[in-house]
Amino acid sequence: MPALIHTCYRIGDIDRSVAFYEKLGFEELSRMPIRDEAINVFMGLPGDGPRLELTYNFGVDSYTHGTGYNHIAITVDDMAGTLARLKELGIEPEKPPYTVREGGSLLCFVRDPDDYRIELIERDPGAS
Repeated sequence: MPALIHTCYRIGDIDRSVAFYEKLGFEELSRMPIRDEAINVFMGLPGDGPRLELTYNFGVDSYTHGTGYNHIAITVDDMAGTLARLKELGIEPEKPPYTVREGGSLLCFVRDPDDYRIELIERDPGAS
């Protein structure tokens, strides 16, 4: 059976991006050089595998995102607590948390150093 194993972003600065994702709870799992062209940095959430591949291409410090791509999403246990912790680390949401339907999960978006969007979705404590 097929499985989605990771998402890849092209980044402009390895240290800046790794530091940002560590603030969101990711950990750096490995780095893999690609000849003399690039370095892939694999990030994952604790207890999970390398779900986010950050690719730094030597000599490139920025990219355009186009109009088709939008975001990745991660769950958080406590939106208010997560946003308070991120604020102390210099990360602000695009706008205050909201729901898209009555009774739906609380969500909001933050942006990484390369302007990629990350959706934070509060887990429903009653869901299994």
